[in-house]
Order: sequence, then structure tokens, then C-alpha cells
Amino acid sequence: MVQALPQTKLVSFEEFIEWYPNTGIRYELHDGVIIEMTPPVGDHEEIIGFLVEEIVTEYKGLKLPYFIPKTAFIKPPNSKSAYSPDILLLNRSNLVNEPLWKKQSTISESASVPLVVEIVSTNWRDDYHKKLADYEEMGIVEYWIVDYAAFGGRAFIGNPKQPTISIYQLIDEEYQVSQFRNNDLIISPSLPELSLTANQIFQAGV
Repeated sequence: MVQALPQTKLVSFEEFIEWYPNTGIRYELHDGVIIEMTPPVGDHEEIIGFLVEEIVTEYKGLKLPYFIPKTAFIKPPNSKSAYSPDILLLNRSNLVNEPLWKKQSTISESASVPLVVEIVSTNWRDDYHKKLADYEEMGIVEYWIVDYAAFGGRAFIGNPKQPTISIYQLIDEEYQVSQFRNNDLIISPSLPELSLTANQIFQAGV
């Protein structure tokens, strides 16, 4: 479970970056509150590793100017939040327009982000509520929520709950969702030749 650190006041993004310790612990900033992220479990990490390999193979095959940074933040404009996604696909061509990239490894323009992927853990509300809303408002064109253990609420993944991949695509400035389960073939607007089923992703951690 994520834990908010004790604070006497809300902090700005600049204060958060200046404070950020080099301890190996991941933190995010949520509306001015510093959040310590729960260390991921093995299944979570295996799914990340599997998806990174598949995504890299895909964009290299398409000769797209993309890469996946080890650590980077997404900072929605005019917001006191900064997120560190599980997988962040960046468009190298647009980084010249990012004022915070060189010194702070931070993205604030949607044109730099073809795809964001979050692997759901017990703090599922952040992925389905807060980050979803902020990524949509920011204009990020594609957002995956990989809910391999069916943590999410029934309003998001159905009743009875089952492992689900929700792919949100920005259409007319609003997210439209497509969901994939079992042997459904994943359809990714940003990576159209990706050939994976939902189960292949879920079973990466088995």
C-alpha cells in the first residue's frame, strides 16, 4: 500500500525534485503530497520486464524514434503532481521541447508520450481514478492499465472481477476504453503490429 509521508505543508514540484533522495525508494507527488510507493512484488516486475521487451522489439521493428527511460516523471501542466509510471514510452524527437527533461528527467508535453503503462497493485484507485484523469487532461494518447491480479473495483473490471487490461485511447480529447481478457488479442493504437494476448502478459509473472 502506498504511504503519504508526514508533511506540514504541500510541496511544489520544484521542492519535490530538490528533496528527492537517492535511496532506491520510489516516490511520487500527488497534489502536493509526497507518496512513498510500495516496493513491487515479483509478478509485477516480471510483467514489466516482459512488456518492455515486447514494446522495444515493436518500435525498433517500425523504426520509430522511441525509447523507455529507466526513471522519469510525468508532470501534468499546472499541477502539483508528478508520476513515475511503470513503463513510459517516450518520443525522442519531441524532447527538445521539454523544458524539464535535461536537468530533471521530467516530461510535461503529451507529444513526448506515445504510451504510458501502469501495472496495478493494491493502490489501484490511483491508476483508475487520479492518473487516468490527469493523463486524459494532459492529452496522452494511449494509457494501459494492466490489472493482472484483478485488484481494481468492479466498476472498472466487471463483476465477478477478473484479470483485465484496459487500454484507454484519446479520441476527441476524451478517453475511450477497450478491455482485454483471457486470450483476447491486444489492440494498441500506438503499436499496431504488437501481437500479444492478455494471457501472455498475465502469465509473464507465472
